[in-house]
Amino acid sequence: MIFKRKKMKRKVLIKKDVVKSILSYCQMKHPNEGILILKGRSKQGEIKIDGLVIPPFNYAGPTFAGFPHSFLPFDMSYVGVVHSHPSGSAEPSVTDLHNFFGLVSLIVQTPYNDDCIFAWDSSGKPVPLSIIDES
Repeated sequence: MIFKRKKMKRKVLIKKDVVKSILSYCQMKHPNEGILILKGRSKQGEIKIDGLVIPPFNYAGPTFAGFPHSFLPFDMSYVGVVHSHPSGSAEPSVTDLHNFFGLVSLIVQTPYNDDCIFAWDSSGKPVPLSIIDES
């Protein structure tokens, strides 16, 4: 097998100030879900998140959040999305997996603190997540 490549283990690194912004946004949107686009870069399986975008024309309710992808400007720095689960579960739903966008999906569960953020791949498998202090 000449072209067989070893599957890379993914991991997510997210800046502390980005985490604070995500948690603040989720608290503001509660009891509805909130959704944001993650900006960053990926290299050799390491996804580094350093920014956020509020998606244009996003919509949300107590059990759903989304946005029309066709209105997004082209930007190669989009690496995924983050959304909240006000119900308290951090597991991705079937709908979350069918609407997967980018390389990683973060889900934030209540009560919206540093220990309530979880990363998932497009198959619904957990991805290790670390918060970094880098400025």
